[in-house]
Amino acid sequence: MDRPAVAVLFGGRSSEHSISSATASGVLRAIDRDRFRVIPIGITREGIFVLEDDDPEKFALDADRLPEVVDNGTRVVWPEGGSDRTLRVRLSNGELQEIGTVDVVLPILHGLHGEDGTVQGFLDTLSIPYAGGGVLDSALCMDKHFMKIVLEAEGVPVSPWVTITKKQWERDPEQVRAEAARLGEPTFVKPARAGSSVGVSKVHDPSELAGALSKAFAEDEKVLIESAIVGREIEVAILEGRAGASPKASLPGEIVLTTREFYDFEGKYLGGDGAQVVCPADLTDDEIASLQQLGIKAFEAVDGRGLARVDFFLAADGLYVNELNTMPGFTPISMFPKCWIASGLSYGELISELIDTALARP
Repeated sequence: MDRPAVAVLFGGRSSEHSISSATASGVLRAIDRDRFRVIPIGITREGIFVLEDDDPEKFALDADRLPEVVDNGTRVVWPEGGSDRTLRVRLSNGELQEIGTVDVVLPILHGLHGEDGTVQGFLDTLSIPYAGGGVLDSALCMDKHFMKIVLEAEGVPVSPWVTITKKQWERDPEQVRAEAARLGEPTFVKPARAGSSVGVSKVHDPSELAGALSKAFAEDEKVLIESAIVGREIEVAILEGRAGASPKASLPGEIVLTTREFYDFEGKYLGGDGAQVVCPADLTDDEIASLQQLGIKAFEAVDGRGLARVDFFLAADGLYVNELNTMPGFTPISMFPKCWIASGLSYGELISELIDTALARP
C-alpha cells in the first residue's frame, strides 16, 4: 500500500518563524517514515514557499543560531484545485518538476499568516486535508481579545482585561492609564495576535506601562492589558476525538518559575534559567479532573479542531483559562508533546495521531 504523502509546512512570516523551523527539526526526525512520505516545504520570512531539505539537523534549535528558512531559489507550485492534488516545484533554472500527489498537509506554523486561519483557508480552498485547527478556531485563538469574549460567553473563567489599540493610546493615554489602573497591579501587557511570549511584559507600577505598550505595539496594533492572576501555571494538551468522539485531554503539566517573573521566550525555547517544565504536575485527582474537563470545555467553546494547548492559572479562588494555542510549541522539549508523553503517547505517535485524524475527516 502506498504511503500517504505528508507536506510538512514550516517557517512563515511571523515573529515565531524560528520556533516553527525548530519544530520542523523535531517532526522531520520523529515522523514515522514507514507510514508516511515526507515533503518538507519551508516558508521564508518574506512569504516564499520553497522546497526544503529533508534534514532535521539543518533546523535544530540552537541558542547561538536560531534556525530559519532562506530563499534557495526553488518555488513550490501548489495544486490547481478541484480534484488536482499534484505538487510541483520550479527549480532555480526555471525547470518545472512534479513532486507527486500530496495527501495531507501538516502545518506546523506559529503566529500570523499560519496559525490564524489564513493557511487553513487556503488549504480548504484547494480541498487538501490538513492537520490541526480549522479556520474558525485558528482565527479566534490567534486574537486573544476575541478568544476571551468567546470563552467568557461560554462560561469559561478568564482573567479581567482591557483591550487597547495603538490609536487609543496615542489619542488619549490618560484614559488608557485609568483603565489599566482599574485592573490593579501588577498587570501583563501582551500583543493581541502574537505567541511564544513575544512582546509580553509584566508591569509592576504605572511608570512601566508606556514601555510595555511600546514593546507590545511593535508586534501588533491591538494589545491586551490583563490582571496578573496569582497562582500556579498549569497547561493541558487537547486532541480532537475521531468519528464524533469527545476530545481527549492529557495529564496536566506545570510551568514552575524560580527566578523568572514569567515564562518568556528564552525560558520556553533557549534553555534559560529560572523556569522548569514539569509533567505530570503534582496535583490531586480532583484537580486533574477539573483541569481536563475545563480544558475540553474551552476547546469546544472555540469549535476546536485537531489540537490545542489550554493554559490555566490555578488560583486560590479557582481556575482561570489564560489562553488556547491551536498550534502550540511542538518541539520535543515543549509542553504539548511532554504532556502526551506523560500520558502514554510518544512524540512520533503524537505526530501520527494528528495526521491520521486529518486523513479521517470527511
